Amino acid sequence: MAVITYRQAIKDALAEEITRDENVFVMGEEVAQYNGAYKVTEGLWTRFGDKRLVDAPISEAGFIGLAIGSAMMGLRPVVEMMFFSFVYVAWDQAVNNASSVRYMSGGQINVPLVIRGPANGGTNVGATHSHTPENLVANFPGLKVVCPATPADAKGLMKSAIRDNDPVFVMESTVLYGEEGEVPDDEDFIIPLGKADVKRKGKDLSIIAHGRSVLMALQAAEELKEKHNIDAEVVDLRSIRPLDEETIIESVKKTGRALLVEENKPYSGVGAQISHLIQRRCFDYLDAPVHRLSAVDAPAFYSPPVEKVQLPEAPLIIRETLDMLNVKR
Repeated sequence: MAVITYRQAIKDALAEEITRDENVFVMGEEVAQYNGAYKVTEGLWTRFGDKRLVDAPISEAGFIGLAIGSAMMGLRPVVEMMFFSFVYVAWDQAVNNASSVRYMSGGQINVPLVIRGPANGGTNVGATHSHTPENLVANFPGLKVVCPATPADAKGLMKSAIRDNDPVFVMESTVLYGEEGEVPDDEDFIIPLGKADVKRKGKDLSIIAHGRSVLMALQAAEELKEKHNIDAEVVDLRSIRPLDEETIIESVKKTGRALLVEENKPYSGVGAQISHLIQRRCFDYLDAPVHRLSAVDAPAFYSPPVEKVQLPEAPLIIRETLDMLNVKR
C-alpha cells in the first residue's frame, strides 16, 4: 500500500472515477484551471479537460441546482464547496430538492450527486467559514453524510459516494488534507457507506468520534494507556447517515462506558442522536452515564489560541475520560 496524503487520496478517487465512468464530472469554484482552493483537484483539468472539470461562478445556488438537474438526467456530478458554510446559500437546492426527488418521483428518478469540501473549524477563518453541518444535513431523509478521518477512508468513502445513486455529502477537513496514511492501491477499493470502523480496540470505555475528532481520540487513547493504564476503544463513525448502529452498540456493551466526541456544536448535534441510541439499546450495560464532548457552544472564535480551546482536542478528551472514571488528575 502507498503512503499518501488525505488530499491525494481524494484526488486519486476523483481521477479513478472520472476514468471509470464517462458520466462523472467535477464542478465548483476554481476547481479546474486554478487546481482547486485546497489543490484537491490539482492537475485534473489538464488531464481530463473542460467537460470533466468545470469552473463555476460564485453562485452556489446556481451550480448546485445545475448539478441536481444533471444528476436527474443521468450524469454523476461531484460538486466542490470551498467551505461547507457556503452550502447554506443553496439550502433549498441541496437539502430540499436533492433529498426529495427520488421519493417524490416514486423511485423513478435518482440523484447521484456528491457535494464535498471542508466542514471544520480550527483554521482561524472566522464564524462564517467554520461550520460543521453534518448534523443539519443528516436530518433530511434522502441524504447521506460521511466524514472521513484518514486518507484510506477518504478515498474509499469518496468512491462509494460517487457510485451511489443518492445525494451524498462528503465532509472533509482542511486540517486533515496534509495527513498521511496507507491507502490500498486497488482502483476498486471502496468503503461501504454506513460502516463504522474500530480504529483502536479497548476495554475500559468507548470513545466514539468522527472526522478529525477521531485523530484526537486516538492521541488521547495512547496517552491514557501510557500514563493512566486506561484502555480506550476508539470507534470511527465514518458515516453519519446511514449510521452503523450495531458497531456502536457492540462497543458500548463491551466497555460499559461511552464518550462521544465531535466538532459539532452540542445542541442537537450528532452526539445527541448517538446518546439516545445508546440509552435506548445499551442501558442495562452502562456503568456510567454517557458523556459528550463537543465544540464550545458559540460561533467559531477567530483568535487562534482561543479557537484551539473551543474544539475537542486530545487534552480535553483525556480530562473528560478521567472524570468519567473518577481518576484523579
